[in-house]
Amino acid sequence: MAGFTYSGLKTAIQNYLDNDETTFTSTLDTFIQQTEERILKSVQLPVFRKNSTGSGTSGNTYLATPTDYLSPYSLAVLDSDSNYTYLLLKHVSWIRDYTPAVATTGEPLYYAQFDDDTFILAPTPNSNFTFELHYFYRPASLTAAGDSGTTWLSTNASNAMLYGCLVEGAIFMKTAPDEIMVYEQKFKEALATLKALGESKDVRDESRYDNVRMAPQ
Repeated sequence: MAGFTYSGLKTAIQNYLDNDETTFTSTLDTFIQQTEERILKSVQLPVFRKNSTGSGTSGNTYLATPTDYLSPYSLAVLDSDSNYTYLLLKHVSWIRDYTPAVATTGEPLYYAQFDDDTFILAPTPNSNFTFELHYFYRPASLTAAGDSGTTWLSTNASNAMLYGCLVEGAIFMKTAPDEIMVYEQKFKEALATLKALGESKDVRDESRYDNVRMAPQ
């Protein structure tokens, strides 16, 4: 399926579901945004990876994530010679067990996702360290692109975008469950294709090393 512009996807949703009622059309942006979120949280695509460097504060066990952060790929401490020491990704409960006392300080060895906006580090930094985060980010939504605008997802994952929106739209319309399941199955098939594409670009030795390094426990 060819890619969609913002206007083209909205038209396709209305045509497939045969609905141009005002309440429905005013909710199209929500369908698109919900679908984008489902795709991004289901498939980790190399095209949506970037690096960000920031500073941690001595005595502060928490480290803020970037505003467009979605999920981690790796986190490293940089020394004065720009040498990298990679932290291991763990679960928050593991971090709590490892350092039950926040006063336990040192160079961080582990990190965990504390909430949507914050990592927790262990041990608590004993200096103002520089960190580099390699992460999957949330790109700008198609809904912000303008009528003739496109995004990577609307161009390269058009089936997933369409069928995901049809699922959301059909649920909104309280369509028969059998029809919703048809769209959901099409969406899952499109996701599987997209996942295969992402994984085919992520089989280098360095990627396999990173995946082992960040394996949560």
